[in-house]
Amino acid sequence: MAPLIRHIGLAALCLAAAVAFVFGFIAAVVRAERTRALYSLHFQNNIPRERLLISSVAFYLTFACVRVITHAIRAGRGPFQNVSMGGRHIHHLVWGILLLLLVGYGWLWQVGKRSRALGRVLAMLYGIGSALTLDEFALWLNLQDVYWERQGRASIDAVLLFSSLLSIGVFGGPFLHHLAREAFHRRREHA
Repeated sequence: MAPLIRHIGLAALCLAAAVAFVFGFIAAVVRAERTRALYSLHFQNNIPRERLLISSVAFYLTFACVRVITHAIRAGRGPFQNVSMGGRHIHHLVWGILLLLLVGYGWLWQVGKRSRALGRVLAMLYGIGSALTLDEFALWLNLQDVYWERQGRASIDAVLLFSSLLSIGVFGGPFLHHLAREAFHRRREHA
């Protein structure tokens, strides 16, 4: 089972790198001011859709990073170590729950309605908190640390990665489609 888990972690890293490359390529081809204009066109009057996109991107990137970091910790590579207090391992779902509570409190105060920037920050924190919490779904389902065992995460990893990418496409689809069309149109003009 360990090789399968290692391959899933490597796949998450490769997928994150591929998505970053695609977004980087599109941003390099399309001028920054045109990207801002397209973003404004698709999200200026649709604040909920913008927040959904921001939280989806934050969820995906956090999930991919957490999987890479946990694999590095397990393999003893890199500067990463488990977080412990008084000999007790603090799982990252604790930080996720705290972020979700903070975001919920912010929404109760309707912080996002007063400031669009704060609404964006809360949307990002929601995505991060959700990823940290759901990455350890097996822990709260089984009430024991089965992260690296069979009942752990193998099938859920694939579902969560796919659903993250799907939600980015759904919530940001019109903007991302328009941005890609602009990038390829510009590239043809220069060829």
